Amino acid sequence: MSHKEDNEGKKSSHRTQLYASVPRTCMPIVYHPDYNITFMGLEKLHPFDAGKWGKVIRFLKEEQFITDGSMVEAREATEEDLLVTHTKRYLNRLKWSLVVATITEIPPLLFLPNFLVQRKVLRPLRTQTGGTIMAGKLAIDRGWAINVGGGFHHCSSDKGGGFCAYADITLAIKFLFERVEGISRATIIDLDAHQGNGHERDFLDDKRVFIMDVYNRYIYPGDGFAKRAIKRKVELDWGTEDSEYLQKVELHSEGALNEVRPDIIVYNAGTDILDGDPLGGLSISPQGIVKRDEIVFRAARRRGVPILMVTSGGYQKKTARVIADSILNLRRQGLIGPEAAEGEGSSSLVTGMMRSAGSTQTAV
Repeated sequence: MSHKEDNEGKKSSHRTQLYASVPRTCMPIVYHPDYNITFMGLEKLHPFDAGKWGKVIRFLKEEQFITDGSMVEAREATEEDLLVTHTKRYLNRLKWSLVVATITEIPPLLFLPNFLVQRKVLRPLRTQTGGTIMAGKLAIDRGWAINVGGGFHHCSSDKGGGFCAYADITLAIKFLFERVEGISRATIIDLDAHQGNGHERDFLDDKRVFIMDVYNRYIYPGDGFAKRAIKRKVELDWGTEDSEYLQKVELHSEGALNEVRPDIIVYNAGTDILDGDPLGGLSISPQGIVKRDEIVFRAARRRGVPILMVTSGGYQKKTARVIADSILNLRRQGLIGPEAAEGEGSSSLVTGMMRSAGSTQTAV
């Protein structure tokens, strides 16, 4: 039986464009040019490279991995979509430029009319949020999906922060739980340099969600309350390097997936662990990041569990190249691409048998 949208018993779900069907000719890589924040140079006041998502796509096009026609175009999450997780009160607070300036850490936004802040800052973030929700459904359908943006892991249902205005990880999981038959357990593997306190607060008392978080223990947000939601907590010291880091990622990714077998993995693949990042404080090489992503995708693949990747934090100009190189490596390793969907949702043993028989296996 393949996973399908469950329309019976779920009649309270609102109508959404985010689960519209996608042609099989498209790869489950989600992006829209609207992801990029360009606003009279104000975006340069934050250390975040606010155009990094478009650069990733440009590099992938140059390597002839994707074309405009082979990607999935993200749609902006509507207010109704956002209300699946967010409170009305929180969404109303985003109509104040001061609130958005505080969340995004771009103080001059305070002085701009909110219609401009909505159009130039919040719309890109809503479009990335829609992209994560869309990629959740695509991961179930295809076995894997990558939203080239998203990963706003500091935002919870009623509070934003750390450049995160919408809780896209929470939303993607809640959409799947509400709308897709057979999806009742999720594992979040959060490997951004910062603690993912947003989704942790949202799923604090939700037994369906297993959270593994590997982060620099000394930096933002240091949210002790949210840490109670982490089932596998790996706290790193300043300047942690490749060998120790990759050993811990592999050990704990395998351990987390052995402890609970989820129906979906949400992988928050922040690149602010890169050596020299002004906020992350770790010392991982570009090659280390490529290897890290391969470890997580391989762990998912071996178990036949669908995986959704979001790109999250990463604050250097060279970050986009590292993300693109990692995606290209996943393709070279056969972990994404047309053949990677062959065993979607099935056990690795069955996948291997079906592959050797030259057949495909639909999710069970």
